[in-house]
Amino acid sequence: MISRIWHGWTTPANADVYERLLRTEIFPGILARKIAGFHDIQLLRRDAGAEVEFVTIMTFETLDAVIAFAGPNYEEGVVPDKARAVLSRFDATSQHYEIIETRQNRQRPPNF
Repeated sequence: MISRIWHGWTTPANADVYERLLRTEIFPGILARKIAGFHDIQLLRRDAGAEVEFVTIMTFETLDAVIAFAGPNYEEGVVPDKARAVLSRFDATSQHYEIIETRQNRQRPPNF
């Protein structure tokens, strides 16, 4: 399993706009591609004072699945033009990690 991690930052004024864009257009577009070996995507958000930081974490079965998503230069960030318009800065590349182990707490709340 491969975890793909990417960071982007907005101004506080653009944070809700960017989050809405991710949740209503970008993420549904990724899911609609039905990429073999793509498992899920998480969105993290953090108020960082003068900026709002966003992190996306995608999980893939293999590196080939990552390449199917991002193309042959798979380390490059995939940042649609609409996202670029509201981001103040972003990582040019994504980091990829091999997932060594995952443990789950079976007692966590059902809506988590």
